[in-house]
Amino acid sequence: MTDTMRALVIDRTGDADELHLAEVGRPTRISDEVVVRVIAAGVNPIDVKTRAGRGTSAAITGYPAVLGNDFAGVVEHVPYAAHPLHVGDRVYGSARPPRTPGSFAEFVTVSSMSVAPMPASLGFVEAAALPIAALTAWGAIVDVARVHDGQRVLVHAGAGGVGHLAVQLAAYFGAHVTATCGPDNVEFVQGLGAQHVIDYRAERFEEVAGEQDVVIDLIGNVKDDTGSRSLDVIRHGGLIVNVPTGSWPTMADEAAARGIRATGYSCSPDARTLAVLTRLVDDGALRVHVDRELPLERGAEAHRLVEGGHVRGKVVLRVAPDPE
Repeated sequence: MTDTMRALVIDRTGDADELHLAEVGRPTRISDEVVVRVIAAGVNPIDVKTRAGRGTSAAITGYPAVLGNDFAGVVEHVPYAAHPLHVGDRVYGSARPPRTPGSFAEFVTVSSMSVAPMPASLGFVEAAALPIAALTAWGAIVDVARVHDGQRVLVHAGAGGVGHLAVQLAAYFGAHVTATCGPDNVEFVQGLGAQHVIDYRAERFEEVAGEQDVVIDLIGNVKDDTGSRSLDVIRHGGLIVNVPTGSWPTMADEAAARGIRATGYSCSPDARTLAVLTRLVDDGALRVHVDRELPLERGAEAHRLVEGGHVRGKVVLRVAPDPE
């Protein structure tokens, strides 16, 4: 075994063309950390923002930098013999780049609290699409909004990575779900459990959605003032949860002036919640959609797809062949 690995790296922040393959040192395992041989790595908006110089780029301490949060792969090393995970286990989870090297590489080293056994019903590519998006959807729908029977919930960007999972979770917990999406995704989002799907190109959602208890805002004000317009459909005392970092700086003040509760949300890698999500997936209550699978060397193309904002579900990078 060599001390180096193949990775998709950047030598500086910038556009997607800054991404390129390189041989870099393998990360060193310490304390409770697990080493995973990466088979597939999901691409998230936070990866794109960080590469571009936003997101978590302030934490980059040196180059070349390996980005990538989500992964699915096979356990290579564990901290001790009686560890719950074993060498050879199929697992998925989230890394913490740029604090540590990310998952756009052949190996990733992560805390034991950031990795869980993969859903038995999924392959590596589908599993790699889940962690950040599913944890974010769960956090917004369950931990923050506490969605329950009879509530009316609006999910913006209902066909996207987080959105298509948030729609399913809100419906699973008994809400009447309304979702916005583009015209090509209306049937897809209906199939996820949304009772009312609004084609944002054909209708203004605030004119047709009706009063909502909760809005899960996955857009903010970066496009057509979606965040501010959402306040028009939320009941007094209702809640808006805004997810994209920096997408709506004036949210708190605008919501307070209307008597509406408001919060941002950022997910944390959490093996315990991943275990719950795994059960939902294997029970058929939650499904993940992979829009595109690309090889690691086409990472720049994957970033451009996510940056374009019209992906149905997720984009995933194939890092290695499935193990035999």
